[in-house]
Amino acid sequence: MDKTANMSPNLGSSERVYEDNDVSFWFLQLSGWFALALISFFSLTVWYNRDELTLGYIFHPLVQSAIGVVVSYPMRPLSNSAWRLPFWTRLTRISLGIVVFATIWTSLRLWTFMLITPEQNLWSDFGGWLFTSILIFIAWAAIYHGINYYQLLESERSNLLSILAANKEEQLKRAKAESMAHEAQLKMLRYQLNPHFLFNTLNSISSLVNKRDDSRANEMILQLSDFLRHSLYIDPVEGITLKEELDALHLYLRIEQARFGDRLSIHLDVSSDAEQLHVPSMILQPLVENAIKYAIAPCEEGGEIKISAGLHKDEMIAISVADNGPGFDENLIDESSVGVGLRNTRERLNTFYRGNSRFLIDSNGKNGTKISIIVPRTNHEVS
Repeated sequence: MDKTANMSPNLGSSERVYEDNDVSFWFLQLSGWFALALISFFSLTVWYNRDELTLGYIFHPLVQSAIGVVVSYPMRPLSNSAWRLPFWTRLTRISLGIVVFATIWTSLRLWTFMLITPEQNLWSDFGGWLFTSILIFIAWAAIYHGINYYQLLESERSNLLSILAANKEEQLKRAKAESMAHEAQLKMLRYQLNPHFLFNTLNSISSLVNKRDDSRANEMILQLSDFLRHSLYIDPVEGITLKEELDALHLYLRIEQARFGDRLSIHLDVSSDAEQLHVPSMILQPLVENAIKYAIAPCEEGGEIKISAGLHKDEMIAISVADNGPGFDENLIDESSVGVGLRNTRERLNTFYRGNSRFLIDSNGKNGTKISIIVPRTNHEVS
């Protein structure tokens, strides 16, 4: 009741009363004093003046209530100004106001009573009239503060519901992120365990065995085991540092380098600023896999893959995977198997960084393909 709220134009009249605090104050103010006039008339005027019920006696309850409307109004700014004060200071100030305004109202209603009725010289009864007035103003203050406390409780309840709704939304986002991460892990495992990958890896191991290069064959088996074990046990939801991501990527690259030998050249250029950046686990592997499948494997002379990460403008970190292969038409991304992996990577980044990331593809026949990920540098922006 102490501040004016905005009214919605589509609310009905009864709802507007509770939406606009000025309207609700005057509605309760007038209704309350009018109700007091009716109570006074039927319980006092009619009861004590049944034999001489003149117009003065009839109108006096209305007159004193009208005066009460005016006299009690300053209690509103007084209560509002004391609202944030310590309890005992506020109680003292409100109590003083009750006594002062009750005294004023008593004087005016007693004077008007003698003015419009035959009864005179009633000032000796001032104490009894004042006692009643104080009780009425105590009730006024209690109702006013009760409504304010109720509105405060409703406001806090509304805030609590908003917080709960926000928490629920965050839980839904996290559930979506977990679902997408698990889906991405399944797609990753589908690649890792697809017959083509296993055939090529096992074929390379078989060739080493046939050449009686047991040490290299055994090393490659261990590398394959380490890579598959890492893929199965890493948490796809929690972020890891870029350094840990590169270490995991190295397991995969060791297998591919064993297959392609000198045809595959890997170059790393990662700044110290970027190494501690948190990223989704296994986010680079699909990008490197695409580069090997579409840039290295088709070329007899092989090629180079460059993985770089460093400070970008606007306090962002840029991570890129570039190859010197033949490139491809960007319009075919959404229609190819390459597009599935890239779209999945883009969605995981968008969820992990809450939309505060960019995923860029630059591909042409002269410079090969470069895929860039631009993400926030600070960890607090990560989900």
